[in-house]
Amino acid sequence: MASRRHFIKTSGTFALGAFMLPAELKKPKNVGVQLYSVREEMLADAKGTLQKLAKIGYKELESARSEKGNYYGLTPKEIRKIASDLGMTVRSGHVGIDKNWLKSVDAAAEAGQSYLICSSMPASGQTIENYQKTADIFNKAAEDCKKRNLIFGYHNHEEEFEKVNGQVLYDILLDRTDPELVKMEMDLGWLVVTGNDPFKYFAKYPNRFPLWHLKDMDLKKKNSVEFGKGGVDIKHLLKNGDKAGMKYYFVEQEEYTSSALKSLTDDMQYLKNI
Repeated sequence: MASRRHFIKTSGTFALGAFMLPAELKKPKNVGVQLYSVREEMLADAKGTLQKLAKIGYKELESARSEKGNYYGLTPKEIRKIASDLGMTVRSGHVGIDKNWLKSVDAAAEAGQSYLICSSMPASGQTIENYQKTADIFNKAAEDCKKRNLIFGYHNHEEEFEKVNGQVLYDILLDRTDPELVKMEMDLGWLVVTGNDPFKYFAKYPNRFPLWHLKDMDLKKKNSVEFGKGGVDIKHLLKNGDKAGMKYYFVEQEEYTSSALKSLTDDMQYLKNI
């Protein structure tokens, strides 16, 4: 399986943007985790790994494609049952828009998901034309999801924020898709390291970002670090989550200081302490 780690060409700092009004920081409830964070562990022992995540305190799950399928060798019904027994919910999942797309939609509905997220561009090409074509594909994919009571979304990396002829490619996806059907899962770490301000997007495109990938990043090395060790203002983001329209967030660790479960334990402790 190809790595989800992407290397960016530019870096920047986190401009605080328009959402600077004081807000109360609520204690974390129903914290989610992107299962790519424990990809090796899930492949080796899916049920056991879910049990460990539940013990740490994670409540919401987002799956990701693997060499064993969308649910790490489990069937949609199996992962739904295991999660339910542990007091967890399979809320979302990352898939690709490919020849198995409709099967992925059916499986997501069977797993009890609310969201189905396209995790990468269905066609390569950093051109305006390709992003326009992709936006049209997303509109159709969102219609497919709606028929199964699922909400469709797209997850960004860093390359979407490149400009062509002065136009940000990511904005084409937002402007050309149906705002009622196509939502975005903002990966805050990858956005921040490109020098963009997430709150400007939240203000310009209200109600388009119900899902977040919450991660901290070393802004110089451009890699994932545990919460509090990088340059992403986790506290400020969470204080303003309601204003931004965020409904669920998933902690994601792409790299670790020692191990995946230790990093996720540290992340949860950080959330409890802020």
